[in-house]
Amino acid sequence: MGRVLVRSTRRAAVARTVCAALLVAAVTVGCSDDDAPEDAAATTTTVTAPRATPIAAADAAQLATDVGDGSCDEIDTTRCLLPFPSNRFTEAADSTDTKLRVHLPEGQLANTSGSTLDVTEWNRNDGFSPGTPMLVSAPDVDLAASEAPPIGDIGQSMEESSPTIVIDLDTGERLAHWVELDSNAPAGQQLLIVRPAAALPEGHRIGVVLGALVDSSGTPLEASLGFRVYRDHLTTELDIVEERRPDMEELFEAAAGLGADRSTLYAAWDFTVASERNLSERLLTMRDDAFERLGTAAPRFTVNEVVTDDLPDGIGRRVIGTFDVPSYLTGAAEPGSRLTGAEDDSVPSYAGYDYAANFTCQIPTVALDGAGGTTRPVVYGHGLLGSAGEAENSQVAKIASTNDMMYCATDWIGMSEGDVGNAVAILNDLSKFPSLPDRSQQGILNSLFLARLMKADGGFSSHEAFLNTGGTSIIDRAEVYYDGNSQGGIMGGAATAVSTEWTKAVLGVPGMDYALLLSRSVDFNTYFQVLRGAYPDHIDQAIIYPLLSMLWDRGEANGYAQHMTADPYDGTPNHQVLLHVGFGDHQVATVAAEMEARTIGAVVRGPALADGRHPDAKPFYGLQVQTEFPTDKSVLVYWDSGTLPPPPGNITPAASPEFAAACSTLSEDDRERDTECADSHEDPRRAPESILQKDLFLRPDGRIEDTCNAQPCTAVHRKLLDY
Repeated sequence: MGRVLVRSTRRAAVARTVCAALLVAAVTVGCSDDDAPEDAAATTTTVTAPRATPIAAADAAQLATDVGDGSCDEIDTTRCLLPFPSNRFTEAADSTDTKLRVHLPEGQLANTSGSTLDVTEWNRNDGFSPGTPMLVSAPDVDLAASEAPPIGDIGQSMEESSPTIVIDLDTGERLAHWVELDSNAPAGQQLLIVRPAAALPEGHRIGVVLGALVDSSGTPLEASLGFRVYRDHLTTELDIVEERRPDMEELFEAAAGLGADRSTLYAAWDFTVASERNLSERLLTMRDDAFERLGTAAPRFTVNEVVTDDLPDGIGRRVIGTFDVPSYLTGAAEPGSRLTGAEDDSVPSYAGYDYAANFTCQIPTVALDGAGGTTRPVVYGHGLLGSAGEAENSQVAKIASTNDMMYCATDWIGMSEGDVGNAVAILNDLSKFPSLPDRSQQGILNSLFLARLMKADGGFSSHEAFLNTGGTSIIDRAEVYYDGNSQGGIMGGAATAVSTEWTKAVLGVPGMDYALLLSRSVDFNTYFQVLRGAYPDHIDQAIIYPLLSMLWDRGEANGYAQHMTADPYDGTPNHQVLLHVGFGDHQVATVAAEMEARTIGAVVRGPALADGRHPDAKPFYGLQVQTEFPTDKSVLVYWDSGTLPPPPGNITPAASPEFAAACSTLSEDDRERDTECADSHEDPRRAPESILQKDLFLRPDGRIEDTCNAQPCTAVHRKLLDY
């Protein structure tokens, strides 16, 4: 399936596009394609294209006010930046791959201090995030009465009866999605959110079409004047409106080809997804330049400390030190620093000095007492705003000692404990946000250099700290591997996509697209209080998520996932990925892991869960269920420790009515030990079957095996274990 959703063939798409192009006023059009699958076959559709009619004088005056100077989108006047994203917020640019450049208006998203968003960095993009939610206001809408596709039955969005359509306008294909209201906002301020089920194709133009949405009484919502001007073909004397009309007509024709009734549409608009180059060029430039400087050598490193006392069970030695990585950050690469080239919109260049990245390695006792060259090196990715010290944890020690693996970690600078102060400053003033993805890209590069250090001649294997009691290097340097959890699973997806150092990766409790993740994560609750204090308007808060993703994509899996496994970047190998997902996870929503799996073409291990456990009416949409093992495919494996199923809305599991009913009367300690109430986030990494699956996979000849005996994989809550 790769990076696409469940789509029709390209031939069928072309057939539908040709059909749409032939639509004329009051003509019945029937087109078909004998090779198209049944669910994608075009049907006979009667389309009435409205005659061009001059707009009424009163409406013309109102429209002129709504359009203003053209910097906002007249289709939704609730906020200037609605609907979002929209090609209204772009301008022509011959130098970009999409031939567009984002052009967000100045003066938006004022915080409580009166500072508005500095749009400079956003306006360097040539499109919007491939994982972007699509936002529009729809006051009083009843999604159930409107029969909008819910998260529990994404397949509805692919049916002709769906009132919402997301169209790849470059191919004519219908794209899978679900629709929800912003559950974090009070009634009257809840935006309608259309979410893609997988990353949208890079560089493609996307159409969003909302049909006859209704309120709870079944009464259709009234479309805005700004939209009716296009839908009903009301001609105006406003150049900026008339210049947009051809694009809108193309959108209407494509929607009609998929069964939409133009006359009843509530809203429609288009936007363009950022190109592959725009999303990845900065990091790939840094990677290629840094490794060219390094050549075939190992990075320079220093061992600062070797610890042999008070170590976790099974660990015989801890090695702590630093290694040098070419820096592409301004200043001293401190939190808040930017990539070189940010000032003039050029790709990063070497800053003229090397960054001293830290490392922590855990060496299992079995490696020190056994034969040399047997211990497999693994780069470990730490969790949210954590540090390399997470590699010292007991659960990492358990995996390392059980599997004879050496786990080494470095700080994900940009998203490490040293960046907390900058993160808080960003939440108070979003104009500071570009520094976070900038520094994160340097952090990803650092992890690649750590991998090289673990396997190259003259690297760790040459230092006495990594020799066994017989004086031989412990490290099996045939390959190096990756294993990360939480943020390490999220950023690890980006690092894996660009890695030339490892080809096998385990992404623990992962997901992608922070615009999807943040409001569903208990981790963000504390930070959300800061953001809400600075940006108290609920509609503004909803718009902030996709805005942040436009830049955050450069430092997390969402910007790279379409090249993570197959279709790799130039000079980059294919990768095989094992996704370990904690069912009901409170910190990284499982829906974000399924979105990532669809995007990278992963299958889901079956049986994934016990019957009735998944909350979706039709679970695992777009994912093939794999029951034959071993396999060379990338695989999503669910680990179930009994946690309550995740809620359907964009809220945290701990904010759901089900959690309140089952858990609200328990003390915090009792909740952490309760089967239903405890967070499953840390459980997959501790399951013996999970540890065995990693052992069998992270080998030169390793493949993904079924270690759960053809039964749903289960885990035990971490509080009930001694590691």
